[in-house]
Amino acid sequence: MKSTRFVGLDVHAASIAVAVAEPNGEVRALGTIPHEPEALRKLLRRLGAPQSLRVCYEAGPCGYALYWQLTQLGVACTVVAPTLVPVRAGDRVKTDRRDAAKLARSFRSGDLTPVWVPDAAHEALRDLVRAREAAKRDQLRARHRLQKFLLRHGCRPPAGVTPWTQRFRQWVGALTFANPAQEATRLDYVTEVAHAADRIERLERALDAAVAAVPVTMRRLIEGLQALRGIARVAAATIVAEVGPLSRFERPRQLMGYSGAVPSEHSSGPRTRRGHITKTGNAHLRRVLIEAAWAYQHRPGLGPTLHQRQRHLSEPVKAIAWKAQHRLHSRYRRLTGRGKPKQHVITAVGRELLGFIWAIGVQVEREQAAAVA
Repeated sequence: MKSTRFVGLDVHAASIAVAVAEPNGEVRALGTIPHEPEALRKLLRRLGAPQSLRVCYEAGPCGYALYWQLTQLGVACTVVAPTLVPVRAGDRVKTDRRDAAKLARSFRSGDLTPVWVPDAAHEALRDLVRAREAAKRDQLRARHRLQKFLLRHGCRPPAGVTPWTQRFRQWVGALTFANPAQEATRLDYVTEVAHAADRIERLERALDAAVAAVPVTMRRLIEGLQALRGIARVAAATIVAEVGPLSRFERPRQLMGYSGAVPSEHSSGPRTRRGHITKTGNAHLRRVLIEAAWAYQHRPGLGPTLHQRQRHLSEPVKAIAWKAQHRLHSRYRRLTGRGKPKQHVITAVGRELLGFIWAIGVQVEREQAAAVA
């Protein structure tokens, strides 16, 4: 539309810098407004009818509240990937006003890449799985602090005692230090480890309840992904929360690119050079994939736990999961046989695992659509 005005917002916690790209080609900075709903409504009234506006802002720590507010006001809003905003070489001046103008100009020219905006159910589940992930990292730090403290003072567990088993905890609890300061340190580290374990247990109970309460389409997808070896409830919930509907990717390669697990490339003319993975994708999804890929170093099989997870699934979903076991294990053996480093092999297996995740997601969504029809 020739009368469309493209608005760029540089969003911060307390302020929003605004710029508009006019239909005649002019790009104007409109100043800064408070990051408040009423201030935003006044701005939109100044700019014109909602149907004539196209607004964009970068994804960031402020989340998607602004997107939903603009959508409820009838304004088309796009959340864009900040790392893919074009940057001019030699531009060394960065201000909020310039950033807003750059967004408006690039939005009008079609140079911005939108991101997927999760709905309320996906965002709530994403918050919970990320909270659990943070708790796992904190638990690892707490355990490391205790282990290094004990190591510094020559305290090593008895032979045959594996770290963090019940026997190990009993051994740590029975230790005492003559110096009161060191004893206080040991007690604090032990308490922090126990607190971290309780926190994870509490979050996992909440995650089980959240999965049971999500919409049926999401719950069926979480159940379907658990047909795959190495993907249990937490991993499946993480994939669904981070990716959303898998059918929004037309091909598995697009999902692989979204994960950042594809190799980088620098090619010119007849020369093709590929390097390490790009990591320009969803790090939470990539972590789950790499953890799941380790399961495919073992020969294909259907143990009691996996059989229980597949019990109520359709035959096409089970067939995809069984095919994944054979293909990915074969790929693991072939790459290790060629002398590839194990971490590189696991990354390649995890990347290919995404293809089977996509296939199961599309199959489950197709079955849901058929059931509704």
